[in-house]
Amino acid sequence: MFDDNRSKRIIFVAHCILNQNSISDGTADFPSQFLEIIRIIENNHIGIVQMPCPELMCLGLDRKDKNGASRDVLIENTRIRNILELNIEKVNMLVKSIIPQIEEYRQYGFEIIGIIGINRSPTCGVESTSIDNKEEKGKGIFIELLLNELVKKNIAIKAVGVKTSQVEESVNKVKELIIFSKQRKL
Repeated sequence: MFDDNRSKRIIFVAHCILNQNSISDGTADFPSQFLEIIRIIENNHIGIVQMPCPELMCLGLDRKDKNGASRDVLIENTRIRNILELNIEKVNMLVKSIIPQIEEYRQYGFEIIGIIGINRSPTCGVESTSIDNKEEKGKGIFIELLLNELVKKNIAIKAVGVKTSQVEESVNKVKELIIFSKQRKL
């Protein structure tokens, strides 16, 4: 038998929590990562799985669509979600790349603490998304598809949304998620 110091605890996080460089111009609140969230996860000895960024994968860094519309035009015309819906196969492929990871960790006794998304995101919002350039209740398309796929597989994982512009509230949500996972084990 091998000595193994792994905590066997995992959390799935939106790509931009670990990499603010992936988001569209003019929207980053941090130079690189959402460190306050990462520190909480690290201090609780939880492994981090970075989910793919659907906007980066489908729209690129400059967030132009294939017709050359810029981010401002996309948001102004509420087209980000529409473009992602047109690329639904690609978004579904990204979702389906996560499910086997979750299943593999669970099969080998790892605890999945939860999923952390980014509220107001048209893709990774958990409690809110962006519609007509306004924050509205609802889920982003990627999180919605991911959670639906988990339901189909009868896998219950709690998801919370954070905002980089609301550090204290976001930190508290992640702390509550970790506490919830500990209570679930009792």
